[in-house]
This record gives sequence, C-alpha cells and structure tokens, in this order.
Amino acid sequence: MAARPDGTDRLARWTDRLPFVRGRRPEPAPVLLDRRRIYVLPTRLGLLVGILLMAMLLGALNYNNNAALVLAFLLAAVVHNSVVMAHLGLSGLRLVAIHGEPVHAGGTLRVGVSAEAGRREREGLRLRSGEGADVALEGPAGARLEAHLEVPAPRRGWHRLERLRIATTRPLGLVRAWSWWQPDVRLLVYPALERPAPPFPADADTGSARPRPRRSGEEVHHLRDYRPGDAPRQIAWKRSARSGRLVVREHESGAAQDLVFDWQALAGWSAEARIRRLAAWVVEADRQGRRSLLMLPGERIGPGQGPAHRHACLKALALLPGGVA
Repeated sequence: MAARPDGTDRLARWTDRLPFVRGRRPEPAPVLLDRRRIYVLPTRLGLLVGILLMAMLLGALNYNNNAALVLAFLLAAVVHNSVVMAHLGLSGLRLVAIHGEPVHAGGTLRVGVSAEAGRREREGLRLRSGEGADVALEGPAGARLEAHLEVPAPRRGWHRLERLRIATTRPLGLVRAWSWWQPDVRLLVYPALERPAPPFPADADTGSARPRPRRSGEEVHHLRDYRPGDAPRQIAWKRSARSGRLVVREHESGAAQDLVFDWQALAGWSAEARIRRLAAWVVEADRQGRRSLLMLPGERIGPGQGPAHRHACLKALALLPGGVA
C-alpha cells in the first residue's frame, strides 16, 4: 500500500511538472543518474529540524552564547552532510533494462527493472511506478540490482509504463533525493479469457485431418521431420543428434485433427467477445497439446502448437482494433 503523501511529497510532485525537469520524455536504456537529473527537498522532519536550528542560532546570537553557537553549527554540518549523502545515494546509479512477461488483461504485470550499483553501495532506494507500486532497490557496490514492480494491466494490447521514480531518504530522513525515468519500452498484454473456458467449436472434428501411417512392430510412434509449431517435448533428441536434423515423434493414435478457430464463425458477436472466446480456445488447445489454426481478418496463423504458436495467436488477438468487423 502506498504511503500517504506529506507536504513535501506534494511540493515534489508540483515541481516535477515543470518543463525543465528531466525524465518526462521516453528514454531508452541504459540511463545514468547524474547531478543534472537528481533533485533534493527536505522532508517534514527535515523542515522541523531546520526550524529548530534557526531558533537555536537566533537564541545563541541574542545571548552571545558561544557554546550554543558551536552546537548549532555542528548540527547544521550534520544536516548538510545528510543532504550530500542522500544525493550520492542516487548519483552514479545506472538503469540498464526493463523486462516483463505478457499477462492477460485484468491481471498484473510483473515488471523487472535491472540496474548497476556502480562504485557505491545502494541502501534505502525505493522504486515507484506511476501506477503506485513501491519496491526496494538495494545492493552492494559493483552489484547488479533487481527490482520487480506489480503493475495493473486493465486492457489488452501494448502497455506503456508510466514514469519511474527512484528515491531515498537515507541516511537520516531529513531530505528526500529522487530522480525520474520514463522508459521507452512497451509491454504486451494478452486479451482477457472467456470464463469458464468454452467448449471447442462444434465443427472442430471436421478440421483438416493428418492421417498417420501405421507401422508394424512394437513402437507406438514413427519419426518425421520437424515442422514449425511442433512442441519441443515431441522432438527425438537422440535420433536428431545421430541424423543431424530435427525429427519428431508422431504417435499412432489414429487421425489427429487440427482445431480451426475462425473469426467469421462468430458473426453477430461484438469484437471484444470474439477476441475473448478465441483467446480462450487458443489457451485451452495449447493446454491439451493440440494443433490449432487461427483465422483472423486478413491473417492466418498456423496450424501449429507449442508456446511460440500460442504467443503468436494471443499477440495477434491482443493487437486487433476494437472495432474490427
């Protein structure tokens, strides 16, 4: 749960809207945080300490108390050093990559952010996305740092991350140093699935049959050349190594049917309802290890099976325009 912003947080957000603040435009990785893109403001505690220091200085000057003056300047030096240390906590940090696996719409994207600590140990750094996630980004000097953000994915298609804020209040919590990065990256969100999973089309059994030759002997399969879309678990690796080409085991269980998922067969449905139904069929066919053919307006994917075929089908469905006929 995100912390409730205080007055200095609100002031920082207001200054972040100024045109000269860096991190507003998309930037490709890697990004190096230097003094030109690190900002520092006092926290609420820092403002209180500043007021107390001013009162101490005024009182010491008014009463000409040297001991009080020495104490006030000593505390001011501590506050100054905390500002410098907070700035150095970010300076030299290198943000190198962002990655994430596709999820279905309505789920949560788990976005990985990779960084290099550089010459300094990184402690107390917090990484926050515009969607509200807040995680730690810490590690020793010279290490590769990893943080994972949980980002909601309400809609299918390409999802562009909002600005990332890297901030720290170390070492004393008197100031907050932060920097912004707008990653130039898009993450794919698959379509939502129809729930519960619908049965396959009524005419699935009339799809293109691939007769399998019958062989004598005790083996329950024969070998054929690899075709794109074949599942990796069906590859006969030992035979492939001996022959120098990929061969696949094909079991003699009769005739295998290719499932045909046709966009036009769902005429009368809304575009989003069609997309959810087709996505559910693709996922269920992949779960059962069956070959499928997806027919979309102007595009034909398959027949095939396996993770690559599943991804190609779901990506094509995710990127369909909402008003497609």
